[in-house]
Amino acid sequence: MKILFASSEVFPFSKTGGLADMALFLPKSLKKIGHEVTVITPYYKNISKHHKDMTYKGTKTITMGGIETIVHFYELIYQEMSFIFVQNMHYFERDHLYGYNDDAERFSCFSYSILEAIELLDFYPNLLHLNDWQTGMVPYLLDEHYRQINDGYFSIHTLLTIHNLEYQGSFDPYVARFFNTDFNYTYIHFDRVNFLKAGIERATKINTVSPTYRNEILSQEFGFTLDGALNFRKDDLVGILNGIDNEVFNPKTDHLIEYNYDKRNFFSMKQKNKEHILNHFNLDVDINKPLVTYVGRLATQKGINLFTEVLEEVIAYTDARFILMGSGNDSYESFFKYLSFKFPKRVSNFIGFNEELAHKLYASSDLFMMPSRFEPCGLGQLIAMRYGALPIVRETGGLKDTVEPYNKYTDTGTGFTFRNYDGYELKEKLFESIQLYKDNLPIFKKLMKQAMDKDYSLKQMALSYENLYQIILGV
Repeated sequence: MKILFASSEVFPFSKTGGLADMALFLPKSLKKIGHEVTVITPYYKNISKHHKDMTYKGTKTITMGGIETIVHFYELIYQEMSFIFVQNMHYFERDHLYGYNDDAERFSCFSYSILEAIELLDFYPNLLHLNDWQTGMVPYLLDEHYRQINDGYFSIHTLLTIHNLEYQGSFDPYVARFFNTDFNYTYIHFDRVNFLKAGIERATKINTVSPTYRNEILSQEFGFTLDGALNFRKDDLVGILNGIDNEVFNPKTDHLIEYNYDKRNFFSMKQKNKEHILNHFNLDVDINKPLVTYVGRLATQKGINLFTEVLEEVIAYTDARFILMGSGNDSYESFFKYLSFKFPKRVSNFIGFNEELAHKLYASSDLFMMPSRFEPCGLGQLIAMRYGALPIVRETGGLKDTVEPYNKYTDTGTGFTFRNYDGYELKEKLFESIQLYKDNLPIFKKLMKQAMDKDYSLKQMALSYENLYQIILGV
């Protein structure tokens, strides 16, 4: 089938979070199983370095509430796939991807551009796969302005993937003028224009990036006020688990880590990687002590406030080493620095993000912390298990779907989980996991191997989406 995949960010061209990874991984995987896929995304400022490799495809004039603007379309072939970039210097070539006062106008322009590109490129897809609020208005605009143009537009089905319901594209009512229609409650939510709500109402089907998150967002606690709209469409709401690229995240071939390994020799090689990383951070080198890591955003959603409640005590009363990497909230960054200052030979941090260092941390760690308040899917725990690091997670969203809790009676499991968003429960699991490493290393190693045996590959994800596409198209 023909699929047009629309995303406001696509790795490696633009990225603020996991959406960018999925916008590369999923189309690439769908192409591998035989589908024709084109990706469309804005031409941001830093994308100009790829311009010499692009082909100009054409220009369209877009009118939004009396504003006329011109957009240019460029194609880049990357990893044997077609990427279409929407260029408008005023809207997209800025220092950041989001966070501007005119974001509603910017992504209205992008939404129109997606639909204009279909005719310009003569690429009428069977399915238009949309992602998050930045493309949420597309089904509405398709219905109101484009379906009547020709049979190609008329027969397009749409899928809206919600990667994080917290971000909805909520704006003052005046932005409705950009839609060139009479007033319509489709996009109104609490007297504001809400791009995501429009997508929820008008898309053929909707999905989340894990089955548990699909169920959670139907509740008031996790619905971020859209639980009513989602419950109205719950029969069209599906949960599909994200996957990771097993070629990129493969400890056997990963060129970013010091010592490669597989399931046969993973423990001895992880110990060597641990020795290397402890030396790199100038920590006390004792490879017989567990290494606990964190890699991710420093935000309350990720459970960092639980760290501030319990980590100092856990460090003081265990012999584990800790390396923490991330950036975000200033107070959380300061807390990481404080721990490194208080325990200079047992704790270190890296404020920011470095891809190579992240791979080294996954390859060297024994335990990986991810105690999120909510987690639509999460990739960190999947990568950690792939590298034989046992996740410590809260039972929410994709974390619950992917990490099997350790059972001390059967020795099953791939990590350590706790139920409530509570510092005491996180502390309990940290002590339990560190103690298991100390008291029963053979069982700990068994859990590591069980984690590495799990298959959360892109192929599995692509097959699940293929099945959903077939349901949507009735084939």
